[in-house]
Amino acid sequence: MRSSAAKAENNRGISAHVITLHKRLYHALSLGSLDSKGKWHCSDIEAQRTVLRSMDAFLGCITSETLYHPLIKDSVVVIFRALESILALKRQSVLSMASKMVAKMVNILPSTMLQSDHALDLIFHVAELIASQQLEVAMSSATTLNIILSKLSFRQERKILEILKETNAVGYLVNNVKKSCNSDVPIEYFQENAYVLSKILWRWPSFRFSVWNDSKFLIVEDAIHLMSENSVKIAVLQLYSTLALCGQGAEKLLEDGAALLQMMLHCMDSSNIHSVCMEAFRLARCLALTKRGCLKMISISCEPLVKAIIGAMDEWSLQSEKLDKNQVPVLLEACRLASITRWAGDHHFYFWKGGVDRLLLNLLLNDYNKIHQLQRDLSVNNLMIMVKKGLNENSQLFLRPYVWDILGGLAANCAENFNHEINQNEFQLNVLIMCACFSFIDSIGKSRQIFQNNLAHLNEGESAARAVLMMVYSPCKYIASLARSMLCRILKSSSEVYANYLLETLNMRLSGNEFGLPGDLQILVCVMSLACYCSLPKYRKLIIKLQGMKTIVAFIRWWLNNPIHIKRASMVPHLRDPFSEKRCCFLSSEEWEGDDMLLLFSLWIFAELLYHYVQRRIHPSDSEADFDEALLIEKLEEICRESRSPGSRWYAAHVLSYFGLFGFPSKLGKKIGKLLAENELSDVKLCLVNQYVVYVHEVVLMFRCPSLFPPGESLRKEKSGDAIKTVNLSAQVDQDSLLKLLDYVYSGYLRANDELIKKLKIFARHCKLEALFQMLCRKNPRWGAPIPRFDLSRALGPAGYNISNLLLESNTTELVNWKCDNCSAVVPHLHVHKVILESGCDYLRALFRSDMKESYSQTIKVPLSWESLNKLVSWFYSDQLTIHNFDCIWDNMNLEKKIQEVKPYIELCWLAEFWLIEDLHEECYKVVTSSLYSCRDMSTKIIQIAADFSQWKLAQVAADCMAPMYHNLRKSGELDALDNDVAEMVRAASVRFFQGGHPLAE
Repeated sequence: MRSSAAKAENNRGISAHVITLHKRLYHALSLGSLDSKGKWHCSDIEAQRTVLRSMDAFLGCITSETLYHPLIKDSVVVIFRALESILALKRQSVLSMASKMVAKMVNILPSTMLQSDHALDLIFHVAELIASQQLEVAMSSATTLNIILSKLSFRQERKILEILKETNAVGYLVNNVKKSCNSDVPIEYFQENAYVLSKILWRWPSFRFSVWNDSKFLIVEDAIHLMSENSVKIAVLQLYSTLALCGQGAEKLLEDGAALLQMMLHCMDSSNIHSVCMEAFRLARCLALTKRGCLKMISISCEPLVKAIIGAMDEWSLQSEKLDKNQVPVLLEACRLASITRWAGDHHFYFWKGGVDRLLLNLLLNDYNKIHQLQRDLSVNNLMIMVKKGLNENSQLFLRPYVWDILGGLAANCAENFNHEINQNEFQLNVLIMCACFSFIDSIGKSRQIFQNNLAHLNEGESAARAVLMMVYSPCKYIASLARSMLCRILKSSSEVYANYLLETLNMRLSGNEFGLPGDLQILVCVMSLACYCSLPKYRKLIIKLQGMKTIVAFIRWWLNNPIHIKRASMVPHLRDPFSEKRCCFLSSEEWEGDDMLLLFSLWIFAELLYHYVQRRIHPSDSEADFDEALLIEKLEEICRESRSPGSRWYAAHVLSYFGLFGFPSKLGKKIGKLLAENELSDVKLCLVNQYVVYVHEVVLMFRCPSLFPPGESLRKEKSGDAIKTVNLSAQVDQDSLLKLLDYVYSGYLRANDELIKKLKIFARHCKLEALFQMLCRKNPRWGAPIPRFDLSRALGPAGYNISNLLLESNTTELVNWKCDNCSAVVPHLHVHKVILESGCDYLRALFRSDMKESYSQTIKVPLSWESLNKLVSWFYSDQLTIHNFDCIWDNMNLEKKIQEVKPYIELCWLAEFWLIEDLHEECYKVVTSSLYSCRDMSTKIIQIAADFSQWKLAQVAADCMAPMYHNLRKSGELDALDNDVAEMVRAASVRFFQGGHPLAE
């Protein structure tokens, strides 16, 4: 009686019908047997079919209310075990039925019930069935896997990854997709395989290489032309988007991307459903994640792409106040894609041509059309009142940050003659600037209350401050003038209060006060806001009055001692996108401000305040700021030389210009600069009208300042057989200007006083040295401007052949298909210039001047392989070591190929040690060690190569990498191939590792 009562209690909430189906299920299962581990077994096909039918009936009666009932939960475990057994047997006659049953079950069950080990075992068999030749089975398995991946938690990702690798599921999915494009198969087959493949590629980036590297796979966009179903379009677009999340994959897609972009643009058209449009815009955004990808896409389809963006924004901006929830993703993706305005290019012209200013206003103000109609009757004050009211009433606040980013990019990359291009759009631009200034000032006001409220106000404030900053410093004088005038007008009533608040916020960070210590985002908005203030002479003076110079110098000093590296995307919510966060193989964001934005904007403010002193003819060191000028210059020069963001380096150079220093100091420039004082290897003399002569080197001037040479003429020699060529300079060139200009040409850096600067400006412009001219004029660096590199690499090309005076031969005697384009010599060699090699290597300098045979020989044999010799010479001419990237291409190289990639750097380490080139040795050492840490399996080969070249420090790194594997290596016999002393290094490293005194054991 008690047993029956307990049973009745357990079955409470379950209908009699469910209980009956439950009994039938267990009766069917009794046709098989359970092993000691509780797994169900039955080899009879009819019995399996009976079990599957019973499962189907039982699962069909489960509801959301009964899912967590004990009877149902216990039955699910049993069903898992039975399905696993049936799938494992792979009986073709029941596979279709079983795979459908799995799909039905995972679709019904909640994610919490799919996290068990039983579910993982089942996933393994489902993944195996992707390879089934039965289309129905493969399709059902793809559907099942897609549902499972949607429901599984991220904690299971590692286990699922191992299952996908073991079953080669991705390889079979790729084959299935290709098969569906080339044969008569159901559309659903393509869809299901494509959907699950794109989901896998998104969650596990390591699989992307095998897909985008398959050239036959990359033609699946043809499916769009063959099948018009929206589901197919979505599947194809999603596939390409996940591949474009790999930087290398995006480049591969764009190599011959005309057909892909045509398909993508077709899907952006508003005639498509919202989900198709959204996926098309997302694909475009993924392709444009880097500047290089963006410009490549623009070079293929610039105007159509911009028209598609404008069209999407225009369609939604004309809708009612409340957007349809299906429209929002399309609008967001279009706005995200429109942020390509942050990069310079032809697309800016088409954005303005398409009326982007009107579209942005429609997104900002609900009643802009009314404002536009009344423009002639509105005073400036009334216009400001209407605009401010419209901003407050607009409900689409989530769009604001995107609008400001688009506007900021347009302003930063605007042409100087923009005033002539906008024609009748002055009013729209004026209102747009007014909106940005209002939002910017409003955000400062709200952030003053940040400790009483929350940080939400800073998000829009950051984008608005950035937009205003881009406008007030725009290269277009018209936009800059409008923006400064409007900002000054709006700031009137609150200028000193807000300036005080901004400086106090920075001082709070400097003091390290625990209470109310501002966060990084607030500091970022602060320095951007101060930079905006500094664009206005009145407020620049106010900041100086409030001891702003002292605060900024202290902040820069504090940052250099406590560098805070933050990327904008990590702080600003509207830039955080879960989809694109899964990207891989992107070497850098390519954003001009990089991750040292606080340094960039504080240097920006410092430069503006210095400009105030220069205008008043006061030396910077005479300001109220407490700084050591020599130490400050040293720090700024370090910033210019270091691998910081282009923005910080540009503004460090800009600040240096106020101390009479112009250019970008560099290691290579310092080496080449020493040549200017030496005449021994000079081959050109520059003659002034006053008979003053300067001896220079043709290879340096030809590739650093060719304008000093007569145009279109070869340099003449004074006498037949004379090694010195002569150039007679214009009477307008004076001696001091020439010597200073040569300082810059040879070193990339010069010092000049105000009197000489005036002459150098004319000279620099005549010589087409644009970067130098800009710095001499002390113009603000243009946002996005590349750093002018000191690089003589072009001298290794055809243009430098005629003036080369030395051949470097490698010890590689034969290279397949090797041929010199400049001479008939058959031994692999390079045509170089002694003066460049001398500047970078004291050993070669001594050798060339030793009166030994090498000093007269026109050919020198270098004990390096051909690959190493190329890297060596490239380093001499550019101070850059060509290195491999640790991306998906590297990860998918076989071990032998990786060793071939690394070996030249070990050779160069040996030669750099022999030739006493410390910088080169240090760089090569870093490359080898990074490679070893990236792939420890190389260690067993690299350690012997390093030992053969007597690079014992590198051999020790390899030994440390091998230490954890020592016992396995000894058992496998791999240590037997090593020299005894090398094997002993590994053994000693192993002892340290297991005793805890090893670097890898920490």
